[in-house]
Amino acid sequence: MDFNFTEEQQAAVEAARAVFSGVVPDAVPSPALVPGAVAEDIDRPLWAALAAGDLLSLTLSPEHGGAGLDLIALCLVLRESAKVLARVPVLETCTVAMAIQRYGDEALAAELLPAVGRGELVLTVGANGRSGHDPAELAVTARPDGDASGADGDASGADGDASGADGDASRADGDGGNSSETVWVLDGVQSAVPWAQTANWIAVPAHTGEGRAVLALVSRGQDGVTIAEQVSTSGELFGEVRLDAVRIGRRELIDAAGAWEWLHALLTTGTCALALGLGEAVLAMTSQYTGKREQFGFPVATFQSVAVQTADRYIDLRAMEVTLWQAAWRIATGGSGALPPAGDVAVAKIWASDGVRRVVQTAQHLHGGFGADTDYPLHRFHAWGKQIELSLGPAAAHEEALGNLLAAHSLD
Repeated sequence: MDFNFTEEQQAAVEAARAVFSGVVPDAVPSPALVPGAVAEDIDRPLWAALAAGDLLSLTLSPEHGGAGLDLIALCLVLRESAKVLARVPVLETCTVAMAIQRYGDEALAAELLPAVGRGELVLTVGANGRSGHDPAELAVTARPDGDASGADGDASGADGDASGADGDASRADGDGGNSSETVWVLDGVQSAVPWAQTANWIAVPAHTGEGRAVLALVSRGQDGVTIAEQVSTSGELFGEVRLDAVRIGRRELIDAAGAWEWLHALLTTGTCALALGLGEAVLAMTSQYTGKREQFGFPVATFQSVAVQTADRYIDLRAMEVTLWQAAWRIATGGSGALPPAGDVAVAKIWASDGVRRVVQTAQHLHGGFGADTDYPLHRFHAWGKQIELSLGPAAAHEEALGNLLAAHSLD
């Protein structure tokens, strides 16, 4: 069994390191010093550099201008991005693009995905629902046009009113409605949507009258879409996306079985990659500091209590790493296991959430008061670490999900 990364995956890491090498975590104001968001937009120069380096098209198929790589390659890039707190929606854009490519309308994919790879479009996804505690798809309803009761119907056979279309869906900038016959109406709220004000398209999970989970693609400027400003723990601009009778066409609704669940697994696994990269950067920062900081004439790194704490955090990172690659491998290859891939994703997120919290807390402890200095970047990593820990559910939520899977599947 070969556990090494392929040449293509290693090349992706090298390209990512080259692009992220010039990024500094303190390029924007400290979230501790500003009352609102640290910036109104993503890092556009970095976004352009990622596109120029073919990193945004990494997981797209060659027919859409991509390299045809898998989730493992994307996680390798995300790991590098977190080491410098890169302010770009690589996770959201690439995973939504992967879902469109796998489950979406072929014509829409042909229009949107090449532009995504060129960095011309930004995609995001509402994965937190109304509160972040309940399944995201329950926060939005999707009903066939003309069905006031919200009962489910067959999207391919609905008699939607073509006159209700709001524009031309083929416009890849996502600023208008669609030209395809309007057959679905969306109502509800998705909170804490990353960079919602910047994204051209927002993937919105929803539920039908029959209780099926579907995935709707909504353009930011579409009629009925309003976005209220929210600020994340890391200081980045998020949005509460409210949908009020938003009408979308047949091809903008992905109702293939398992599409939303697959996208959610991609997002969760990618979040684990971000946690790993951030944790590795923080532990390296702590090692450098304790190696130089002296007490009683000796570097504090030589003290047993310091060495033991950093060794424990190194073990956390290795556990985070092995569970991450297990989950990514199950999703990318369809490899078999005692539990469905969701079990591996839950284990990875449990370790990522608990591990990244312990790493940043230990780093703060070993840095002393210096860790809270806003002229030193550790406090930024702490804020991002807390954001990642809670994103898509804390460890307790995934422990519950894992328990449910264990109860439902016999391991005899």
